[in-house]
Amino acid sequence: VPLDYDRPDGKKISLTVSRSRATSPEERQGALVFNPGGPGASSMEFPLYGALAKWRKTARSYDFVGYAPRGVGRSAPLSCQDPKKFAKSPTDSPRYPGEEYKREKLAEAEEYARGCARNAGADLPFYNSVNNARDLDMLRAALGEEKLTFMGASYGTYFGALYATLFPGHVRRMIFDSVVNPDPDHVWYRNNLDQSIAFERRWDDWARWVAAHHSVYRLGTTVAQVRRAYDTVAEKLRRAPLNGKIGPGQLQGAFLKTGYNDAYWPSRAAALSAYLHGDPQPLITQASPHPENAKAAENGNAVYTAVECNDAAWPRDWRTWDRDNTEAARLAPFETWDNVWMNLPCAFWPDRSESAAAGIGAVAGEAADRAAARDGRDGRAGRAGRDEAADATGEQLAAAAGHATATGIDSALNPRRPLDVRTAPGALPPVLLLAAERDAATPYPGALELQRRLPGASLVTENGAGTHGVAFGDNDCVNRYVEAYLLDGKVPGERVYCAARPEPVADAHAQHKPKKK
Repeated sequence: VPLDYDRPDGKKISLTVSRSRATSPEERQGALVFNPGGPGASSMEFPLYGALAKWRKTARSYDFVGYAPRGVGRSAPLSCQDPKKFAKSPTDSPRYPGEEYKREKLAEAEEYARGCARNAGADLPFYNSVNNARDLDMLRAALGEEKLTFMGASYGTYFGALYATLFPGHVRRMIFDSVVNPDPDHVWYRNNLDQSIAFERRWDDWARWVAAHHSVYRLGTTVAQVRRAYDTVAEKLRRAPLNGKIGPGQLQGAFLKTGYNDAYWPSRAAALSAYLHGDPQPLITQASPHPENAKAAENGNAVYTAVECNDAAWPRDWRTWDRDNTEAARLAPFETWDNVWMNLPCAFWPDRSESAAAGIGAVAGEAADRAAARDGRDGRAGRAGRDEAADATGEQLAAAAGHATATGIDSALNPRRPLDVRTAPGALPPVLLLAAERDAATPYPGALELQRRLPGASLVTENGAGTHGVAFGDNDCVNRYVEAYLLDGKVPGERVYCAARPEPVADAHAQHKPKKK
């Protein structure tokens, strides 16, 4: 696909794609393309879902198509930092950070943004949501599909909505599962503030469930007592990291998953209880870093950062971030500041010329290093050697500069206002939105906003539930609507509601990971 769609004959990048054929050729309706979100997530494993019970009927009628979006995996991969540095542990996670800690995180964020620019150079601005939507249309064409059948979850709903806005005539069926708020005034800074508030509600949901099962977990009979138990563990780990690798940051990362999926509730409660009662092993199992995954994790984070920073203008003044998030943390201390640190590189994000210059500088530096190393090996630093290095450097600089010049007028307008997602009445076939009422990662108002912008869309709400990613999960009511839509094109009314899935069963020895759908 073109790196820059305003210059379709320019530089190309390759996307990796996976596919399984419909298991019943006579029932085949086409290809179903899936994106699980992120930004930075891959759906390369999606073809395997066809063997799972809840997907089996859909797999009879559709090829299952997964892919790694631009920047992810082997699809023109991005990297902003050495993976070992990215995955360093133990780390802290203060709920109310002091000024010195904030200064440290500001410096880290600025260096991370510079790393993205150094590594990607002039290509960096083209990793954005609009280009993800354009890539999706290229994938549709490559599959030989006249019109697209697409299921996007989480962030996948956002660039899916961009696709619907840009290519309404190419849409066959679309499912938006756990919907990002597409309002340009929310993308992405305001969305992250909303997310922090929503995670606090989910943290209370988990604590309330644990308190109701005090006889199993012995962590307290009230939300406040359960939260204090967690804070006690965090403080213990701050003073003495578990196994030398698990600090408050790793604890936070493990327990954040309780906000994404109820299936984590029993195992996390069991680990917290075991640690406080003298057995650290469950917490070691659940919160330990995985160095073998560091490269993939850093890649995913690099893509997340690049896409969100490129999509919209972010506040450049730290005082704005500090003011807004100090206020948010008064109400929602659980995730607010960690959310800030994850997104703070956007405050230092380079513009197009800065990223191009950084990339050219990196090329020059690498060439000089190679020349110095070669001179050292040969035991000489003669004029001929220097001239050879200069020639090689000149060629690479010319190539990099040429590409930077070619992108002077391009599809990467940074800073810019996000595309206004909306379609005219009748422009789209019926589409289906799914949302859990207490979803933290994509708060429920986002689904209402997208429905308003896509006239004729149907919204299925899972009342009182908060698991992120609703389709083909543990709610049979929701699954029936999804299946009817994919197989028969049937949509319910404008808005329909399903009762929440059953809460998980308390288990003092739970260690399982949530099963695949």
